[in-house]
Amino acid sequence: MDLLSIVLIVAGLCLFETITSIDNAIINAEVLSTMSERAKRWFLLWGLIIAVFAVRGLLPWLIVWLSSPALGPVGAFMATFSSDPAVIAAIEESAPMLLMFGGTFLIFLFFHWLFLEHKNFGLRGERFFVRQGVWFFAVVSILLTGLVWFALGKSTMLAFGAVVGSTAFFIVHGFRQNAEQAEQKMLHGDMSDVSKIFYLEVIDATFSIDGVIGAFAFTMAVPLILLGNGLGAFVVRELTVRNVENIKKYLYLKNGAMYSIFFLGCIMIMDSFGVHIPFWVSPAITFGIVGFFYVKSVKAIPKAA
Repeated sequence: MDLLSIVLIVAGLCLFETITSIDNAIINAEVLSTMSERAKRWFLLWGLIIAVFAVRGLLPWLIVWLSSPALGPVGAFMATFSSDPAVIAAIEESAPMLLMFGGTFLIFLFFHWLFLEHKNFGLRGERFFVRQGVWFFAVVSILLTGLVWFALGKSTMLAFGAVVGSTAFFIVHGFRQNAEQAEQKMLHGDMSDVSKIFYLEVIDATFSIDGVIGAFAFTMAVPLILLGNGLGAFVVRELTVRNVENIKKYLYLKNGAMYSIFFLGCIMIMDSFGVHIPFWVSPAITFGIVGFFYVKSVKAIPKAA
């Protein structure tokens, strides 16, 4: 992999991690405004270390280990930095299941946003899907059935990856809903700063899962994922401290994040079925979609004002 490829992949990962964590930055900023200065400094320093190394560092290793259990935990960790052909072959053999898992998770995430979540309507048709919110569960159930049916034609493990992806989505969604309820308690209740820091770390972990899973659409090289997501986590912390009110003015950035998630999910699923996708497609799509909705947001700022 040449230097230009590495730069393109890392830049795409950084942008994707940042754009999918905007909601996280807003939550952090709102909760931090209710905390003491000492607690703020602790969270912004140690919280960043935990976010980069403990969450975004461990999750890719854990995913590689679970998708290639024969490597074992130590072997999976060493595999992320290994150039051994046998190790690379073991990871490539498990890659289709990993990609199917990630693609299913991301597409479920997109449809949940499209049907059920509050949003600023950035494209025609979004309002229609919100009105049909009750169909979310039917759509994703039919989608899962179709993925499993076609995956069984290739391998049972590929079909198992689709099931695991859907299961992971509903587990993460449950934790995220609980975190949203906890946010209201933190803003309007009498929780201690220590409790608020704990809940902020949990919320950060649930948001980071989207970025880590989506990162495998860019590359299977875990060191690049660590670098790109780590830079994105740093940008999110900077937004938390300095520019969160300005970020709120860009009404359609969340739309850009979710459409990026949808296309990355589709890329992962196609890749899992053996369709060759050039490495530059995922970064190009991410920059293109986010750029489109950024321009749309900029044009909407005078109207909102």
